[in-house]
Amino acid sequence: MSEHESPRPLSVAVLGGGTVGSAVVRMLTEHAEELQARIGAPVEVTGVAVRDASKVREGIPSSLITTDAESLAASGADIVVELIGGIEQARSLILAAMAAGSSVVTANKALMAEDAATLYAAAADNGVDLSFEAAVAGAIPLIRPMRESLAGDRVTKVLGIVNGSTNYMLTKMDEEGVEYSDVFDEAMALGFLEADPTLDIGGHDAAAKAAILAQLAFHTSVTIEDVHCEGIASVTADDVRAAKDMGFVIKLLAVAERVDDGIIVRVHPTMLPRSHPLAAVRGSFNAVFVEAEAAGELMFYGRGAGGFPTASAVMGDLVTAARHRVTGGRGPGESIHGGLPVLDIGHARTRYYVNLDVADRPGVLASIAAAFAENGVSIQVVRQDGHGADAGLIVRTHMASDADLSRTVERLHELDTVREVLGVMRVEGEAGE
Repeated sequence: MSEHESPRPLSVAVLGGGTVGSAVVRMLTEHAEELQARIGAPVEVTGVAVRDASKVREGIPSSLITTDAESLAASGADIVVELIGGIEQARSLILAAMAAGSSVVTANKALMAEDAATLYAAAADNGVDLSFEAAVAGAIPLIRPMRESLAGDRVTKVLGIVNGSTNYMLTKMDEEGVEYSDVFDEAMALGFLEADPTLDIGGHDAAAKAAILAQLAFHTSVTIEDVHCEGIASVTADDVRAAKDMGFVIKLLAVAERVDDGIIVRVHPTMLPRSHPLAAVRGSFNAVFVEAEAAGELMFYGRGAGGFPTASAVMGDLVTAARHRVTGGRGPGESIHGGLPVLDIGHARTRYYVNLDVADRPGVLASIAAAFAENGVSIQVVRQDGHGADAGLIVRTHMASDADLSRTVERLHELDTVREVLGVMRVEGEAGE
């Protein structure tokens, strides 16, 4: 191309015309001149695949709408943006796009958590980019720093609030003292939860994101099947109140950590000291806290969902992929040289909160202390909650393995001095051992 010849327009096909897809098309259209200056070539949307072509979609001209996603994916566009979600159709469309020579930008956390290896291999075989910034934590620039900025460092631990719906619910419980059932009904009415709410409240959405973060942090193949997952349905107003009394707040955390023998990836409700940076993340916001040997502690914070916030992350990937088309560069591929074993939750070591309904008679504390000691779990704090027939004990432990704590809870269930084990929760973020 001569210096006076206009650069060839880059074609973009969008699979999915929902909230995020519409926002992406609007941004491509409204910011066309600025994007051309950043990329070095104009960008043109060649089609938007939808399931229902009769539906009016703000920001998408009807001339771009098609229901033939297969043909659009395989059209040979420079960049294909996959926003339909799910596993099988999305995987087939992405593979077809790559086979046709298209770079792919996706927001599909479920697919990246289940079968990233297949997509990476196809991208490498076809010499195209695979980008997925929008798959975790919406607008927050997180994937690129993990893949590139920290590539020369050694990440030791990642803690993340990566599901805004559950964070909204736990924030309401903390600030207003309401029961889980009441805040669940409110979140459903406001449309904060997925059509299948168990994806959010069961921790499965966060588990998919945890798998992706663990892959990047530890350069190891991790799928959602490797993630220990617990949801928030068991969190009670009493747990929230007890946490507050002790100076803690409850969050649903995604945790990926390097230990001596491998890595552990887990999602579960967690008590955090209110002094911890993640404790201040309220409402539907997301945040990820990264610990690395050289960089130290880093936190990434922002909106984790929504049309334009997620579209912002998609657009960042799209611009980078488009620049590579102009300059001939390539984005990073799969990095699994770490090859670390993924260990089960029993190997995890943390502190614990245990809430017990106990009999009001002499010897109760001694029998409970013995149950902890027999299983190698050291008690840090014991606090009485209530009096007489309503007596309860709240125990906080020192560091212990998950396996030892599980045996302790089994033993507590056997004691005639313990009427019920009301709650067990992990505690993160305290200084010390």
